[in-house]
Amino acid sequence: MSKFDEKVALYKKFMDDRDLRSNTDLLKAVTKGLGPSIYKKDAETVSGSDAKELETVKKNFLMKKLGLADSPELDAGIAEVMERIGKSERNKYRAVVYYMLMKKFDKESVYGF
Repeated sequence: MSKFDEKVALYKKFMDDRDLRSNTDLLKAVTKGLGPSIYKKDAETVSGSDAKELETVKKNFLMKKLGLADSPELDAGIAEVMERIGKSERNKYRAVVYYMLMKKFDKESVYGF
């Protein structure tokens, strides 16, 4: 199993353990879009309590990658995803957060689904 496949398996298990449904092929596409950042401990996760980091998720992923317009719904969507993963969960994997946001805003088409 390649390192990439190991990461996808880790994220899939993380989601399954929290009863968060996922499509493995779509999760793989989101993970691939993150490039080498998935192999860097700090870049692989999202801090749910860091306002600056959440703003970066909004600007770089929701607005740039998914093409959404800035609105209060984006902030609410991020808060909802953080809540579903669990505020006490230290490892909020970026691939999982992005996957859940992409599903929340029905943007599977960005990844060809």
